[in-house]
Amino acid sequence: MINVVIIGGGIGGLALAQGLRRHGVQVAVYERDAHRDDRLDRYRLAINPAGSRSLRACLPDQQWQVFLDTAGRPGGGFGFLGTDLRELVVVEDAIMYPHVADPAERSYPVDRHTLRGILLDGLGDTVHYGKTFDRYEIGAAGRPTAHFADGTTATGDILVGADGINSRLRAQYLPAATCHDTHAIGVGLKLPLDRDTRTWLPARLGQGMNLVMTAAPQFLFTSAFERQQPAGDDYLLCAFVARDDQFPAHPEGLDGTRLKAHIASLTTDWHPALRQLIDQCPPEDVSAYPFRASDRPTRWTPSQVTVLGDAVHSMPPTGGNGANTALRDAALLTRQLSQVAQGQLPLLDAIGDYEADMRDYGFQAVDLAMETLRQGLTSNPVDMFFSRAWFRFCDLAAPLRRMTFGNSWAKVSAPRQWERAVTTPIRTP
Repeated sequence: MINVVIIGGGIGGLALAQGLRRHGVQVAVYERDAHRDDRLDRYRLAINPAGSRSLRACLPDQQWQVFLDTAGRPGGGFGFLGTDLRELVVVEDAIMYPHVADPAERSYPVDRHTLRGILLDGLGDTVHYGKTFDRYEIGAAGRPTAHFADGTTATGDILVGADGINSRLRAQYLPAATCHDTHAIGVGLKLPLDRDTRTWLPARLGQGMNLVMTAAPQFLFTSAFERQQPAGDDYLLCAFVARDDQFPAHPEGLDGTRLKAHIASLTTDWHPALRQLIDQCPPEDVSAYPFRASDRPTRWTPSQVTVLGDAVHSMPPTGGNGANTALRDAALLTRQLSQVAQGQLPLLDAIGDYEADMRDYGFQAVDLAMETLRQGLTSNPVDMFFSRAWFRFCDLAAPLRRMTFGNSWAKVSAPRQWERAVTTPIRTP
């Protein structure tokens, strides 16, 4: 029997806890929030097939079904629009993610708060709240002990840092694994999708995902979240992203009203419906976030301490792969550690193999996010002219859209060799 200690109760850490428990591995999660609902997970996530596959591998059958039942309505495609709302091209769902029969190989829009609740359900006292990680020490036989700010400790056979981009565990364990400022700021906004909103909101913005392209170093992303069962809380996630020199210093300190006013000052020549969209978002649902990204680390020697998710490969949300990559980490680490528990793999070999593959696909996702961010913030008029002209050309024929966009979404979520392998038998704890 092995004992796993997880620092951080975000999506990746909780998925790992669910997966390990599903395989009969003893696990405990230590979360700095004081209570289950302290975290404000206010926005929509796009779960791609890699994320769905990982959730299916980690979740018990009942919670997997709840995930399917609470996911948003799929569909709507991905539209590229001008600031005048002219449609340059709309990439249909069949090109983004061709239909497959297996629900675990599909993409889903999900509410982040709902997903975290699903991941918490059933864990009970496995999750310990109010535990701020301070440091760890290595004891006999390499067993790590986590020390918390309240003076308590937790010892396990494996210590996993799932504590996000500002991970204290990573800072101690991998001090050379640094993050850098991308010089971009994202402002998240949330517009209720109700009957009144739909009277003035252009139809294209009320469905699927859209990217509003500009000739300035900024863009607007929108993504509709509509529940499968009417619940009165459908919404449009919006993200206004701009180069940091378009904002005053420390925009994350501005409240929602001032952030909306600043965006309005940058978008005076945009279509009135886009300006109304920004204006109608409730100020309490508007926040600014400086975008940071992890630098690719050199290979390190495996030990009984490891990391997952944003703690090791943080990335801007451009591309929508952060949560999906953390879920993939959880599924792979679950697979490796369950084989250790069953005596099929030595512990350090299992962790080393996990870390090697995680670095590979994790930093592919970081690179993709950074490239998408650079493309979105381009302000070169020549590049913009040719991009828009090509998009209009693609709009004329599905083969051109498939050639141009076919791998944009599918490549990063394609199954890796270990995801195609037969999984180990599952024990009920």
